[in-house]
Amino acid sequence: MASIAAITPHFSTSGDRKTPNFRPQAHQTFIGLRKTTLENHPSLSQSLTLSNPPKPHKFQISAAKSSPKLTGRNLRVAIVGGGPAGGAAAETLAKGGIETYLIERKLDNCKPCGGAIPLCMVDEFDLPLDIIDRRVTKMKMISPSNVAVDVGRTLKPHEYIGMVRREVLDSYLRDRASESGATVINGLFLKLDLPQNTNDPYVLHYNGYNGNTGKVGEKRTLEVDAVIGADGANSRVAKSICAGEYDYAIAFQERIKIPDEKMAYYEDLAEMYVGDDVSPDFYGWVFPKCDHVAVGTGTVTHKGEIKKFQLATRLRAKEKIFGGKIIRVEAHPIPEHPRPRRLSGRVALVGDAAGYVTKCSGEGIYFAAKSGRMCAEAIVEGSENGKRMVEERDLRKYLEKWDKTYWPTYKVLDILQKVFYRSNPAKEAFVEMCADDYVQKMTFDSYLYKRVVPGSPLEDLKLAVNTIGSLVRANALRREMDKINV
Repeated sequence: MASIAAITPHFSTSGDRKTPNFRPQAHQTFIGLRKTTLENHPSLSQSLTLSNPPKPHKFQISAAKSSPKLTGRNLRVAIVGGGPAGGAAAETLAKGGIETYLIERKLDNCKPCGGAIPLCMVDEFDLPLDIIDRRVTKMKMISPSNVAVDVGRTLKPHEYIGMVRREVLDSYLRDRASESGATVINGLFLKLDLPQNTNDPYVLHYNGYNGNTGKVGEKRTLEVDAVIGADGANSRVAKSICAGEYDYAIAFQERIKIPDEKMAYYEDLAEMYVGDDVSPDFYGWVFPKCDHVAVGTGTVTHKGEIKKFQLATRLRAKEKIFGGKIIRVEAHPIPEHPRPRRLSGRVALVGDAAGYVTKCSGEGIYFAAKSGRMCAEAIVEGSENGKRMVEERDLRKYLEKWDKTYWPTYKVLDILQKVFYRSNPAKEAFVEMCADDYVQKMTFDSYLYKRVVPGSPLEDLKLAVNTIGSLVRANALRREMDKINV
């Protein structure tokens, strides 16, 4: 993994056991910045040609021998949370023969989020190109002393980082799950009653919303065989199974509508600012959306000063966003590491609820959707497409696969954050290293395709030497600045 892997972030009536009477809302067609077709975007056509087409998922039946067959019905599973993790899980379950329920409190939810997704997610999750606001092919890394390094020279013509708005992406994934057969419930999950015996149901308590009950909602229950907690960093499902706590960062973001001539600067460009002024342990960002920019920052160690860091980020970008109007202010916790427990019985956690956000970058969208799908696949496989009851050992296969695939990525990014985000001199070195073509290529290859890219031993040695040199020069710069300040 290259040293700047952090370039993108990515802020039934009570007691009734019948199926809830709910009619999913139709998905409103979204037209992005401009209509996208393969004819008027040859680079996108090339992308679809060069990339491997998504392969249909093949489920290997591996149900536990002690798992009883279900009679008269299919396995019932509830997903709490309708973000990328919940939407991806619900679609996979419904297509796999599971009776699926997705509970989401706000169907128009707009989660604070940088909104960056890797290229592989577009193909892997068959996302329509029109939900992508911008295709970023250039980034500026800006150091504490305002040295700017251009990143993106090594990208191929068809490669880009997608910028999305969460209210658009999340809604699309939920609607697709509904079209696949999942029942989408507009409701607030309250608590979970655990089963008394081995194959007894889990009972979910929630407030169901409709036109007659207003904001308060109507208390309802739902009985299911298994539960997926996809309800974010403050997961109530996690609390229900005593999953434990984790360190978290606070992300603060403002959406700013800027003049058209200034918006043109961000046509295909994103910016990242590092320095103790914008965050002592994270970074600030300016990411382009359809007709505005998202300006934000985050911190783990100084949460109470987040508004001060946000002001500093705006000041750093002042000339480029001057004349802008703030149209939305957002804040949200971001997990810093996986929860101590991500599985208990027939309840599993995915996405932010499980703590799947990378250090250094704060990226979580792809990992949320991927974990939701992987968990759902384990349930489909273990239940023989909904014909058998599942057990903890079936869901545990999801965790084993997840840890084997992504643990190295999380560990490397954790180390990089500790090395390069610890001080302003280290951040100066970090930005200096971003100018290296080898670093850029390794970073983008790893980020865009979510695979660990093997490097050249000679280039890796050269990179190690350059890293040490950058750190030495950055410390020398700090000493000179200290002399000037004195």
